[in-house]
Amino acid sequence: MHTLRLAIASLVAITLPALAPAGAADLTLYNGQAASSQPVTLVAHELAAPMQAGKALSLSGAGGSASVTPGQVDGQRHALVLRWEQAWYAALRLTPATALNLQMLAPHATLEFDLRVAQLEQGGIDFKMACGEACQRKLGYVVPGRAMQGKGWQHLSFALSCFARAGDDFSKVDVPFALEANGTGEVALANVRIVAHGKASQSCPDYRSIAFAPSPLNQAWAMPRWMQRHEQKLVLKQQLLSAGTPPQLVFIGDSITEGWEKEGSAVWQQHYAPYHALNLGYGGDHTENVLWRLQHGEVDGLQPKVAVLMIGTNNTGDRQDQPEVTAAGVERILAELRQRLPQTRVLLLAIFPREASANAVLRRINEQINVRLAALADGERVVFANLNSAMLDADGRLDTAIMPDLLHPQQRGYAIWAEAMQPVLEHMLASQL
Repeated sequence: MHTLRLAIASLVAITLPALAPAGAADLTLYNGQAASSQPVTLVAHELAAPMQAGKALSLSGAGGSASVTPGQVDGQRHALVLRWEQAWYAALRLTPATALNLQMLAPHATLEFDLRVAQLEQGGIDFKMACGEACQRKLGYVVPGRAMQGKGWQHLSFALSCFARAGDDFSKVDVPFALEANGTGEVALANVRIVAHGKASQSCPDYRSIAFAPSPLNQAWAMPRWMQRHEQKLVLKQQLLSAGTPPQLVFIGDSITEGWEKEGSAVWQQHYAPYHALNLGYGGDHTENVLWRLQHGEVDGLQPKVAVLMIGTNNTGDRQDQPEVTAAGVERILAELRQRLPQTRVLLLAIFPREASANAVLRRINEQINVRLAALADGERVVFANLNSAMLDADGRLDTAIMPDLLHPQQRGYAIWAEAMQPVLEHMLASQL
């Protein structure tokens, strides 16, 4: 397990030039000029359209609605007002006709803009920047964004290094800024620019440690459901113990694991209910969220024979965490389980495939994580199993009949999972440490 810590240490240096040119000029991304020179794209779920100069734009579909209105807002002459309602995903993207070369600016530059939060009780926002081909870096801003509500215009300044990781390429940035949103809310944006030698006023998490810094899931769509589920699971755990039916099996993970209570419920009843199994899967969880839950009582007092752990696909899909970082988060979870469940064996599962093609970006990241997860197993206390081939066809493609959204299994997918896992799980349940 020390190899992962060394790998994380190797990511410390961002592979960008040491200094920006002394005479480097600031770069304006949006200040209200014509859309032809500073294009703005509005997105509402799977719909997207460019905004015409000086004209409002609205989009509406099954995934919610969003609109952008240019104009003066509380003294800001060239503002963009973004409103969204019941949106799974909405965004304002600055999309210049020619990709920008930010490579020489990145080490000391800042991304700066003015933001006015009018409504965010039922929504969330984050900021994103492209970082090369098929590379995007996101900063979540739900909690601080909600704290800004009703406080008027605020000037925010982020170091560009907040969006940079080892190996990123800032020489061809096609989306230098995006404001993303979900739920329901309203914000206004103005004066977006990159300052060559700026001073950051906002902090950002360290990408090298975020995956093992314990935290609740602070995403708008999950709050407060996530904490309610945590409290419910603590109560359920105590009920099982009080009834004299302590769980012999515990499943730990994200929405894929939580799905045993939904699409996989019939399969669960057949295979795992006899073990009084406890489902600790939470939709949206990253490795750091699982770690927080373990440190806040979810397995305390239990002595299951086996804990089945699969986590990490949201580290990939949400933040595109580097494989070393996600694997380090899983390593920390295993250490926490060893401390809290010393008599329990852990079945560590490879992260399931996602996206249709074997060459898809997120699929490849997950596979790189899985290689590292295999190295965390000792074959005795921690057993690694890669069940992914059971989910794929001969060409490595993922069928929508198994995962309709190419991420979450439906009933057939859960049946395949149970069947593929059964031999190793039965062996682990029958043997003792």
